[in-house]
Amino acid sequence: MIAGLDIKEIAELALLLIATGALSGFLAGVFGIGGGAILVPVFYECFRIAGVPLEVRMPLCVGTSLAVIIPTSIRSCQAHYKRGAVDLTILRVWWLPIIVGVVAGSVVARYAPERLFKIVFVAVAYSAAARLILAREGWKFGDDLPHGQ
Repeated sequence: MIAGLDIKEIAELALLLIATGALSGFLAGVFGIGGGAILVPVFYECFRIAGVPLEVRMPLCVGTSLAVIIPTSIRSCQAHYKRGAVDLTILRVWWLPIIVGVVAGSVVARYAPERLFKIVFVAVAYSAAARLILAREGWKFGDDLPHGQ
């Protein structure tokens, strides 16, 4: 028994996480759906099975998802940079707002109630699904990236 789970339960969780990782990677590659859209609900169920208390379950899911997404994003940026596919001009303009957003989001996440995480996740998931299903060419906001001026 490990962490209150027997070997069978651990094997089931491991297989679920492997299948989820494969599905997440496939959907990200084919549809551009972020891994968090798949990982967060699976982590939620895994943590439920593992007996994680409800009040910390959703923040833990989001944090775990970010713990996976951050190194993956860094690795992706490195690979794109090697191919010359990173626009450093945009990065120089946007690095500070990105850092401020991460810090602000971290502070809000630290003190936000568990229910807020669920509401935000569902709202983002529904908007992403609607965009995938109903998207039209006219829905574009513009052809250029914001310039910050």
